[in-house]
Amino acid sequence: MNIWLRRTVIAAVVLTAGAAGVWSALSRQPKLDAAPTTVAADRLDALRLADASGTEMPFSAWRGKLLVVNFWATWCPPCREEMPGFSRIAGRLRDRGVQFVGISIDSADNVRQYLQEEAIDYPLLIGGADAIQISAELGNSAQGMPFTVIFAPDGSLVERKLGTYKEEELEAILLARLR
Repeated sequence: MNIWLRRTVIAAVVLTAGAAGVWSALSRQPKLDAAPTTVAADRLDALRLADASGTEMPFSAWRGKLLVVNFWATWCPPCREEMPGFSRIAGRLRDRGVQFVGISIDSADNVRQYLQEEAIDYPLLIGGADAIQISAELGNSAQGMPFTVIFAPDGSLVERKLGTYKEEELEAILLARLR
């Protein structure tokens, strides 16, 4: 076999293997379930979770705001990657009625340690089995993270995303809702 033909065969094999790997990864990517009912939003509104210092916070305190709820964990690199951007948006849009809340599927100790490393400008609450169940009811049955849900001031579901938001992308979504 001449050198040109050998290189062509090797290139074809490499490209085919690469395409198969990409297809395999995409086919295993968790997908969101069908649109959730209002029951999940109502259960979230009734939820009371503690922050890392133990202070309980009711979600009902944020009624009437454009609410961004992010399910995350300290051991989740994509979660940690997007949170500083969330914090910047929270600071910029707080006076316009936007409220961010992080629900960590983690321990209070880990969240306290994370807060020593990164200044986050919104409440980070510790979620347990109830929070995991609500995440599933909101369409995240695969329990992938990060998982972000946005609620309108009237409590209706606006948007949800499994995976990371780029800061500009999320801010544009929120600003469009504020007009």
